[in-house]
Amino acid sequence: MGETLTLPFIGAADLDKLGLAATDERRRVVALANPLSDAQPWLRTTLLPGLLAAVNRNTSRSLDDVRLFEAGSVFLETDAGPQVMPDVSHRPDEAEIGELFARLPNQPIHLAAVLSGDWLPARWDGPAEPVTWANAVAAAQAVAQTMGVRLQRRAGAVAPWHPGRCAELGVTVGGHFVAIGYAGELHPAVAAAWGLPGGTCAMELDADALVSAADALVSGEITSLSSHPAVKQDVALVVDAGVPSAAVEAALPAGAGELLESVRLFDVFTGAQLGAGKKSLAYSLVFRAPDRTLTEAEASRAREAAVDKASELGAVLRR
Repeated sequence: MGETLTLPFIGAADLDKLGLAATDERRRVVALANPLSDAQPWLRTTLLPGLLAAVNRNTSRSLDDVRLFEAGSVFLETDAGPQVMPDVSHRPDEAEIGELFARLPNQPIHLAAVLSGDWLPARWDGPAEPVTWANAVAAAQAVAQTMGVRLQRRAGAVAPWHPGRCAELGVTVGGHFVAIGYAGELHPAVAAAWGLPGGTCAMELDADALVSAADALVSGEITSLSSHPAVKQDVALVVDAGVPSAAVEAALPAGAGELLESVRLFDVFTGAQLGAGKKSLAYSLVFRAPDRTLTEAEASRAREAAVDKASELGAVLRR
């Protein structure tokens, strides 16, 4: 994935092409006193317009497989009132300087990425694998994991994403879900408006909120790496189709306890043999003890405890 830097200016057309509602907070823009272009007289409230335009420039030149990301400030209007211009005949006093800073817009750092075309090229042993919404979610998870945070996922419905292929990403702090961002497939109308191929995916995170979440969730203690081998086991669970995979994924470590080092969803299956309204979720579980070589029996007991916890969501082992 390549990094790009785009200009932080947007206009009404950019927000319209994102499909933002009139009441969307991203339409609360900060106007520039001397814009470079009348078409983009505002500071950006999201990184996506610049990234989507950059991807369009690539795909319009037959560079179909594009993966770009950007980290930078967005500018959010506050209720402090318009910026004031101090008298330039003298140095502003402390009160004037304080008022200037108080009226500045909020400027959180965001991180966003846009993915288009094929995730993996065609190979001798198989066809190309196109980008999917899952790749966008995985990109967001990879960013969070660098800070020791595992993002929770729940169904989202916010522009510019496809309402059926959008994940709201966040963490639970103090019993409350805190949204960090969104990832998924762009709405077909949005992709068409930006001249992008259908199936183009994107993610955007509030990096400042992610750092705050890491401060709240991650212990200051550094855990040493275990030199003992891991035990890997898979588990396939059948649940109702409406049960989010993220809920099952959260239940497994809650039941397994500290021996469970990681859990990864690697397959989702639906079929007549499962019954109407059912799906199978297959997870790879990695168990490891910090102070000894873990036995298969210990790992199996932890796996059973994980399945028992998931059964509270109606999950049963797939036979």
